[in-house]
Amino acid sequence: MEADDQTSGAMIDEIYANGGDEEKCRRPIISGEQLDVEAYASLYKGHTKILRLLFIADHCENNQTMQLEALRMVYDEIKNGENTQLFREVVQKIDGRLGTNYGMDEAWCDMVDRRAEQKKEKLDNELNAYRTNLIKESIRMGYNDFGDFYYAHGQLADAFKSYVRTRDYCTTSKHIIHMCMSAILVSIEMGQFPHATNYVSKAEQTPEALDPATIAMLRCAAGLANLEAKKYKLAARKFLETGQVLGNNYNEVIAPQDVATYGGLCALATFDRTELKNKVIDNLSFRNFLELVPEVRELINDFYSSHYASCLDYLGNLKANLLLDIHLHDHIETLYDQIRHKALIQYAHPFVTVDLRMMADAFKTSVAGLEKELEALITDNQIQARIDSHNKILYARHADQRNATFQRVLQTGSEFDRDVKSMLLRANLIKHDCNLRQSRRL
Repeated sequence: MEADDQTSGAMIDEIYANGGDEEKCRRPIISGEQLDVEAYASLYKGHTKILRLLFIADHCENNQTMQLEALRMVYDEIKNGENTQLFREVVQKIDGRLGTNYGMDEAWCDMVDRRAEQKKEKLDNELNAYRTNLIKESIRMGYNDFGDFYYAHGQLADAFKSYVRTRDYCTTSKHIIHMCMSAILVSIEMGQFPHATNYVSKAEQTPEALDPATIAMLRCAAGLANLEAKKYKLAARKFLETGQVLGNNYNEVIAPQDVATYGGLCALATFDRTELKNKVIDNLSFRNFLELVPEVRELINDFYSSHYASCLDYLGNLKANLLLDIHLHDHIETLYDQIRHKALIQYAHPFVTVDLRMMADAFKTSVAGLEKELEALITDNQIQARIDSHNKILYARHADQRNATFQRVLQTGSEFDRDVKSMLLRANLIKHDCNLRQSRRL
């Protein structure tokens, strides 16, 4: 390779591996070892713990050990709650594979359902009494209790409606924030992220009632909504703005480790080099999140330092279990492709010529496959170069600044000459009274 005036970049050894489904289920969320389902589940509480475990179970059909471990934990967690419908579904998924201790418990279901009917009737009577007395605070609490009731029993649509109805009876800013946070929680679980975005905005309109922990939770909710909408740069910014005060305050939705992983990958895929340095690496608050996930921290630092081989090797180890993440799985391929494209661009940028055979070896791909990738980047104007397919050489197209300057000077001179001639012609026409006057019609 022939280096240009810029500092040459490091060689890229590997971008990421593309394994089969079985391989995906044997890799971890944040390491190269098999995922410890119990340790992973301990990061969360409430409904998201159950939903994440079910997601793992549904996407690890080829790893029965992991699947059954997830289902066992789901069974135990549901028995601590009141969602009998979900309990029946989980028992069906287990299908007797965990023994008699994890079978159908009709007595428990009947007891919970009977108790739920009694509680619902009581809540309904109380709310009707509050409406009759027109006590706004009591009505608000009544609807909020109904929302909690429906949420506990997995009736998310009814829970959302009940929480939103409290808005008309909110008398303080704190009441509005409580309503917004409840609506956001249910919206995220339903997958209705536009609703989550809407209520994040409503909460942010009452800044006097927001404490640092609530602000951090709103940033996380906004980040998840932008991630779902594939607005990766906006998602990265929201996660990067999340304060360390978040801690475990929002682990019914997201863990601090997720903030590091989601924010780090989205930033790596969309930020330029300067942004990556200023907003990620030098961000003291976000650095505390990255300390919880050393692999993500190291891959970001390696990418910025042009240690592409190490960085992309980390990505390869992370990929399969990131596919088990309930929020990230749909976006992994897109994010990885964008990171790969950035690596290709940064690899080729410092050079006048690049041997495609050497570059293909660095990327663990074929020369033909690499050519197609580079062709797409050249067509998209992300790489200024041309490919010599016969000799397998990539030639950079660097602008000839001297020639471009001469061309601009000549063009400016021609335009000046034209303008001067036009002005002289107009002056002579006026001098000899040859200007055209409009004839008057009688």
